[in-house]
Amino acid sequence: MLKSHYYDGLTEAGCDEAGRGCLAGSVFAAAVILPPDYENALLNDSKQLTERRRYQLRQEIERDAVSWAVGIVTPEEIDRINILNASILAMHRALDGLKVRPEAVIVDGNRFKPYLPVVDGAPVTIPHTTIVKGDGKYLSIAAASILAKTYRDDYMNALAEEYPQYDWRSNKGYPTKRHREAIKEYGITPLHRRSFNLLGDGQLELAFEE
Repeated sequence: MLKSHYYDGLTEAGCDEAGRGCLAGSVFAAAVILPPDYENALLNDSKQLTERRRYQLRQEIERDAVSWAVGIVTPEEIDRINILNASILAMHRALDGLKVRPEAVIVDGNRFKPYLPVVDGAPVTIPHTTIVKGDGKYLSIAAASILAKTYRDDYMNALAEEYPQYDWRSNKGYPTKRHREAIKEYGITPLHRRSFNLLGDGQLELAFEE
């Protein structure tokens, strides 16, 4: 059974990201504030759920949450600031999008930077805690993982219509054999992360730049 909160007595947002290990596309993150003592026996790490269950739970999360939001960082930004910083930035953008300001933040993983929203012209420090495998331990992080995953999947499915040769509808931009074979054959798109090892050969693959 996942826990409802980490911080006692504070309005707490859970954060998670999706798409960090992809070769193409933006990285997405979500922030979710759930009601105190919220219960949903079906909520779990998005990777442990079927696609159908993820989309079912997305509707429930959006209906039940006190507030939720999704943040996005583009491939160009990823190449400029690196994927770790981009993942954290996406979470900060999701937190910025919440209609209710959190008093604390819990984050899946072990890396985060302080979230400093500006209130009355001055930055305010919001306490945060990183939790390894937190999407399988806390409801709000699990909810954030589901929103980040499903909204990114929607995004990659739409892009797959424009670039069908890369099999993004199936691989969602991850480094599958078919994806890398398509890069070899067709080159890269504006959506590929040029700072990544796109061909899996240990080299940064920039040969297809115009």
